Amino acid sequence: MNTDPLRAYRQTRVKTASQGQLIVMLYNEGLKQLKTAEREFQSSQPKLELVHNAIVKTQDIITELMVSLDFEKGGDIAQNLFHLYMYFNQKLVDVNLTKDASNLHEVYSLMESLRDAWAEIENTVPRQDHQVTAGVNLAG
Repeated sequence: MNTDPLRAYRQTRVKTASQGQLIVMLYNEGLKQLKTAEREFQSSQPKLELVHNAIVKTQDIITELMVSLDFEKGGDIAQNLFHLYMYFNQKLVDVNLTKDASNLHEVYSLMESLRDAWAEIENTVPRQDHQVTAGVNLAG
């Protein structure tokens, strides 16, 4: 029996989400982790372990987005997203190695734009047509 109702809610929300909603959820969590890293960098005594963990979580999310791309159906869009995700990961590696937060804002801004685009698609496509066709396959 699950004694944590919030955890049960989150699991149900993920299990019942469309592919588009899952993508938006991934972006939201990545943005949350980047904000955590940025806030920690700005503190008077930054805890670098927290920064590192937040960046690694964001990289894991970006990797999940990368492996979900369907290059066969997505064509140029999937290719462009893949290159953008590679760019994000490289910038985050640089942040983690140099402990220079200057690249965090750029990655955050770009991810936020992508999240907003996915959210807009999710909100405008009729529910019965919720087949994500922009080269994303979250089934495997």
